[in-house]
Amino acid sequence: MNTTATPLARRSIEEFPAFDLTRLLKTVFDPQPGQKVAILIDLADTSAMKDYAFLNDPELTIQRKAYEVFYEGLKDRVAADLGLEGGEMYAYALTGGSNLDLPDEAVDANGNTTSLEKDVYSNYDLILCVSTFSATAPLTAFAKQYGFRGATLHGLNDVILASGLAVDYAEVSQEAEKLRLALTRADAFEIDFEMDGETYTLTLEIEGQEAQKSHGLCLGTEPDIANLPAGEVYFVPPGARGQFPFRFEHDGTIALMDVAGGRIVKATLLSGDQELVDAYNERLKADPVTGEIGELGFGTQDLPVSGRDIQDEKVLGTVHVATGRSDHLGGHLTPDLFASRLNASHDDILFAPHKTPEITVTQVRMHRDGKVTPVIENYEPTSYLLSALDG
Repeated sequence: MNTTATPLARRSIEEFPAFDLTRLLKTVFDPQPGQKVAILIDLADTSAMKDYAFLNDPELTIQRKAYEVFYEGLKDRVAADLGLEGGEMYAYALTGGSNLDLPDEAVDANGNTTSLEKDVYSNYDLILCVSTFSATAPLTAFAKQYGFRGATLHGLNDVILASGLAVDYAEVSQEAEKLRLALTRADAFEIDFEMDGETYTLTLEIEGQEAQKSHGLCLGTEPDIANLPAGEVYFVPPGARGQFPFRFEHDGTIALMDVAGGRIVKATLLSGDQELVDAYNERLKADPVTGEIGELGFGTQDLPVSGRDIQDEKVLGTVHVATGRSDHLGGHLTPDLFASRLNASHDDILFAPHKTPEITVTQVRMHRDGKVTPVIENYEPTSYLLSALDG
């Protein structure tokens, strides 16, 4: 096990300004007076939405944050300060996976069953989704269909509120743009992984693609969804090949993933539970696109680790790849292309010292214009990226 790699020293919580909901909404959306805002949460039992009964369950910490920070915040002064209307909260049933399609049925605070499409998407200008599982992909599709803007804030906790949501997103956008320009139009990236003295390399083909950024700003009138906390540069790789070690969150089992033709094609046990790896291979056989590499992302922010991937993948020095659905990122893989829509998730695979302590990303190299440039080494940005940030 390699435990020597540590990411670039991060700012402590005390170094961030206090969280301010008015400032966050003003910076991210610049909402106009009279616009209507709604809040979405997910619940295993949506009947607990009636009279906010879910607040009696101490396990529902994310949903409690949605109520205390966003619902009460809007009801208190924020809506009046920004001239916003609405502020209602709706609960839909847990999807069970990242970026799976959302059910249409939802329940309001009076216990009434409503339709998200008829009663929410078409009647609100801003929608804030504070959920257990990410809803970025389906909400992005609905935003384009119905014309609203919004933000997804899954996994919300105190660390995220005090750091990733307390930053100035105008500054985050500027920093992300500097790194986007430093990485854009690459031909390929190579990632070297080290585990138990063995080195594995994953090559992601970019083919000169223009890099995109998740920067937290959702301004103007165009329908869009911001994923908060934001701060990453990403690509949808047209191809991928090689190998990489993968750590199952369920129990820490680690498998070696063989990648060919842009997809994971086989998993081989390195340590842990063979049955878990066998089940993964069966899923690949039944629905091969579940293994498609749909994203390569680089964090751009100086943030503390929160224990939630939504923030931790935005930390400068980390890298993540993702499998599955990619349409919300500009890719081609939509839910209808899966053998089962229940498999149509977008699953980020984050590599960071706290997340994958057995695995070290020893180097990430960018191939561009005939040159090979290291951009990350042992979870530290190289001088190339640091110079881009200073520029």
